[in-house]
Amino acid sequence: MKVSHASTFRVGLVGTGNAGKLALNQLILDPRFDLVAVCVHTPEKVGTDAGSLAGLAATTGVLATDDLAELIAAQPQCVVYCAMGDTRPVEATADVVRLLAAGINVVGSAPGHLQYPWGAMPQNAIDKVQSAALDNQVSIFITGVDPGFASDLIPLAFAGTCQRVEQIRCMEIADYATYDGAEVMFDVMGFGKPMNETPMLFLPGILGLAWGTTIHHVAAAMGVTVDEIVENHESAPAPDGFEVAAGTIARDTRAAVRFEIIGMVDGEPAIVVEHVTRLRGDLRPDWAQPAQPGGCYRVEIVGEPSYRVDICPTSRKGDHNHAAIVAAAGRIVNAIPAVVAGPPGIRTALDLPLIAGPTLTPVPGRCG
Repeated sequence: MKVSHASTFRVGLVGTGNAGKLALNQLILDPRFDLVAVCVHTPEKVGTDAGSLAGLAATTGVLATDDLAELIAAQPQCVVYCAMGDTRPVEATADVVRLLAAGINVVGSAPGHLQYPWGAMPQNAIDKVQSAALDNQVSIFITGVDPGFASDLIPLAFAGTCQRVEQIRCMEIADYATYDGAEVMFDVMGFGKPMNETPMLFLPGILGLAWGTTIHHVAAAMGVTVDEIVENHESAPAPDGFEVAAGTIARDTRAAVRFEIIGMVDGEPAIVVEHVTRLRGDLRPDWAQPAQPGGCYRVEIVGEPSYRVDICPTSRKGDHNHAAIVAAAGRIVNAIPAVVAGPPGIRTALDLPLIAGPTLTPVPGRCG
């Protein structure tokens, strides 16, 4: 039986990469949570204190393990799952099913297809996850920025003020030069690779698999059925060689990409996810430009009224890329109380209550 705890939540974390490290930071510092276990995949991190993995001076006494069974044995109420899911969707799904089967709630950034799996995943795969959750009276909620709140929460909040909606477009427009996730940059997106080499992201069906969850989520909220998902993409080469955080981009290799995932309704492009990703600000100036230097998320609604909403994350500790990952981690961690307290099963932004975040704590002299 699910119980809502008024004091603290026993939590564990899997994965201490870009998102996991920032989620871990909040799990340690936020008084709502009691960190009891951390699971890692990098051998060099095993035995390291969670405080060190989070980049904090504090010592927690929680040492990292590479054995998911040890994390389960610590009996957390909820596990934050931030291990890589883009290149290991089957393994990530198996991990979360194992956690659910152990009676542990899950929130996380992966596997992404569980953001809203209906219409985007085979029903037998959905049933496996749903059964594990329902049989053990626990929940799973997968989210982030995009796919995540910038494309499944923000657009619906504004669409709720419209008398008529004709199209919803959700965009990420960002310079990824400072993003240091080499696996995503090179293996998934194909940056730094020959222009005639098709990256994993642009293999037929992959864009639809990755963002189809968002398309079907918005469609369900707006009371329509998606007839077809159409994928478009284009790339631009580097005019000369240069360095980015993840490595070297040689001349004439892929240095900018633009892609669209289009949900067609009655033959019209009704729900669109568009990404414009550059490694230098001067590349393809004809593509959409961000509202702030570096990058932004944008929601455009055609209707009555119409909207253009720019979401511009910033951080005192890093640039736009860092701020966006902080936002993803914050959305995940702040959802823990609602997920633990709510009904069992696969949860989405459509059935979770409004998540207001941590307690408001003004800092003297910081906000003018």
